[in-house]
Amino acid sequence: MNRATEAIGRELRAVGVTARNAVRGPGRERDLLVQSLKASGAALLAWAVARLWLHDPMALMAPWAALVLVQATVYGSLLRAAQQCAAICVGTLLATGAQAVTGDELTAMAVCLPPLMLLSHWSRFGDQGGYAATTAVFTLATGAVGPEAAGHRVGQAVLGAVVGVAVNALVLPPVHLRDVRDNLAGLAREAGAALRQVARELPEAEWDDAAASRWARLPDRLERRLEGLRSARGWSDESLRLTANRLRRLRRISMEAPRAEEDERWARVTGQVVALTRALSVAADAGRSPVPPDTAALELYARMLDVLGRACEAESRRLAAGPSGASRSDLLEREAGEAGDGREDGDDGEDGPGESAEERLNDLHTRLRRSLRDHAAQDPSQAAVLGALLLHAENIWADTSLGARRE
Repeated sequence: MNRATEAIGRELRAVGVTARNAVRGPGRERDLLVQSLKASGAALLAWAVARLWLHDPMALMAPWAALVLVQATVYGSLLRAAQQCAAICVGTLLATGAQAVTGDELTAMAVCLPPLMLLSHWSRFGDQGGYAATTAVFTLATGAVGPEAAGHRVGQAVLGAVVGVAVNALVLPPVHLRDVRDNLAGLAREAGAALRQVARELPEAEWDDAAASRWARLPDRLERRLEGLRSARGWSDESLRLTANRLRRLRRISMEAPRAEEDERWARVTGQVVALTRALSVAADAGRSPVPPDTAALELYARMLDVLGRACEAESRRLAAGPSGASRSDLLEREAGEAGDGREDGDDGEDGPGESAEERLNDLHTRLRRSLRDHAAQDPSQAAVLGALLLHAENIWADTSLGARRE
């Protein structure tokens, strides 16, 4: 009983948080609220037209079609309207033909449903194929199977589709740009967090199976965030199809989605972070041949990852702020200050703002390359691990804002 009460309490709190987010400002919750209200309004409008204007005593198909065709994008609404109307037309015609041939509702249903269910899986129908079979069941169950009734039902479906698409396109047309920016900023933030976690653990790591397992699981959230970004980019591109600039202005969208090149850049960073953690996991596995570098080299490498992680987190804030946020030069100054805050005793702190983070990386890179040569002379196995780790860090460096400044 206590568990049930706690579960209900959690759900109610989640509903309350969602409602507050929808009221507080733009976001996914408000988008869902707007879409739900639009779908309800489209159904009411279609019913009013069918019942009050066209005097249809059973105004069912029109509001039904309008309700389900207020999709997340205008292009999606138009595409699914065509698919649904085609499915309803096929279901109505087959049910009418089967009734005319057999003369019995049950027999007609047994004849037409199997081919309609197979047809519902046809890719051309998308996710609307199931309406062919349900329309046939509705047609035979109501007994309205004549040519006139069939034409009337298809006409009602077309009316509902027109109303649903029109409402979605003309009333606050959905344009999904915010999700791309949120996911891109989140990907940069997750990359920075992963790098800084490795930097914290490296100097004192035990290099055992537990460490190998922990580092192997580290990029899981990063890869899920990358998949979310790709999905959000697809929704963004689709939402801009068939949506005129005038309609975008009606939404008063104040920011555009980041360029697709940003997706590719952070996908490369993600790939390098994943490769880096896998290299660490292999080196920490007692059953593998690689040997981890010595403590001094690991400390240098950890400091390098910390600076790169801070750079990723700073870029995350820039991406979240949008076009009006900090410039690239301001970002570098913040990176320099943050890296300076983490500077250890004995580090040179005389570099000016905007230069110290870059110079700090250059210094660490030079010292790591020198350490790599020493490892190669002493133990090739250690040199192999350090060389792989250094290569991944160099590639991450090249794709961050610090790498752009370096070029």
